[in-house]
Amino acid sequence: MNKQEIIEILSDDTKNDWLFRQADKVRHENVGDEVHLRGLIEFSNICKRQCKYCGLRSSNKEVERYRISKDEILMYAQKAVNMGYRTIVLQSGEDDYYDTDKMCEIIREIKKLDAALTLSIGEKSYDEYKAFKVSGADRYLLRIETTDEKLYTQMHPNASFEKRKQCLYDLKSLGYEVGSGCLVGLPNQTVESLANDILFFKDLDADMIGIGPFIAHEQTPLKDENNGDFWLALKVMALTRLNLPDINIPATTAMETLNPNGRIIALQSGANVVMPNVTSTEYRAKYEIYPGKICINENPEQCRGCIEGKIRSIGRTISKDYGFHNKK
Repeated sequence: MNKQEIIEILSDDTKNDWLFRQADKVRHENVGDEVHLRGLIEFSNICKRQCKYCGLRSSNKEVERYRISKDEILMYAQKAVNMGYRTIVLQSGEDDYYDTDKMCEIIREIKKLDAALTLSIGEKSYDEYKAFKVSGADRYLLRIETTDEKLYTQMHPNASFEKRKQCLYDLKSLGYEVGSGCLVGLPNQTVESLANDILFFKDLDADMIGIGPFIAHEQTPLKDENNGDFWLALKVMALTRLNLPDINIPATTAMETLNPNGRIIALQSGANVVMPNVTSTEYRAKYEIYPGKICINENPEQCRGCIEGKIRSIGRTISKDYGFHNKK
């Protein structure tokens, strides 16, 4: 689709049912009916950034900060593999405590468990990304959040839009499977900028795209803003599927924060990945990027059983492979 066609669909809610059916059909034809489960380990909520929408921003003094030790991270990874997860996702704030040597040691140990590994730990140098890749990291998730440079600058004080983009292209050049994504419903965001986001994902030749609605957090400068719209976020996700037919698209937990059936609806509208949390309950509530996160009081086994039941209820199956992007 070209930019104008995307804008027209985003602006016209009379076509929603058609759009979601088409995205589901394209998903079925290109990536099949298996759903890939990724075991998410949120190992630090310490962050040096000041992103205006995020509850982990460094100036938020209300959040109880934590770091998980290497041994504990490896324990969670082993438990995830024992539960049948074929991919481990390590996610944190931008916490400089985990330097290159520490991260590479953790990566090498996790790769001994026969699992694919995704990192989501923010902006790093080319050499750091290279070291992680050499140590065995397979994928890297770095959401652009918005490709509107003016809006990006408003939302990310003391950060560079060009640096963010360069990181994504560095990751691509190093042979990672690269994931990105955007927030839908940011203040001053336009439908045109959302269309540009989708076209950027295509230009990047992304392997995975995560779409989530903006949810206002009480301890951020955006606390009085309206939440993003679930259905608009779903439309952006569905259009991403139509424009990048064979990539991996998660049904994000933020979708379910706004809609009790959000992840199932997303799986029926183009998504094919779910990332259940395998961190214990003592940490989950503290990793509050946005308020109202689901499943914070469930242990990893409960989360696994719950989402597996939901997936089977819509006639889909759980994949037993690593879930790499199978380019058509």
